[in-house]
Amino acid sequence: MDFAFTAEAGLAGLFLASFLSATLLPGGSEAVLFAVIRLHPEQTLAALLLATLGNTLGGMLTYYMGRLLPQHLAPQKSALARRRGPPILLLAWAPIIGDALCAAAGWLRLPPAACAAWMAAGKAARYVLVVAGAGMV
Repeated sequence: MDFAFTAEAGLAGLFLASFLSATLLPGGSEAVLFAVIRLHPEQTLAALLLATLGNTLGGMLTYYMGRLLPQHLAPQKSALARRRGPPILLLAWAPIIGDALCAAAGWLRLPPAACAAWMAAGKAARYVLVVAGAGMV
């Protein structure tokens, strides 16, 4: 059986990997993005947009899970999120603290649209660096 890694399959897998790696599940969407754009360079912009969208939606899932936390259970990183507000979610891409910041933003009931915008900006910047590192920019 001959398996072809089509652009469509790569983009779908990238979206899924990006979504899942932004939740509390471990994952490495950067490696998937790198592989997709190396195999299908004509899909660089689509891959960048889908990775950002998937990762932002995954971060927003964590945000909404944070809204389910009882108000007396403050996540550890909530003080930082409270002090900085939605712009702190530029760091939502960061290992370890990113998920905690997304959950804290939800727990604090920070505005979801602003949180999604700041989160997307940070995640997009990280993916642009991956694309640049692959020599695709």
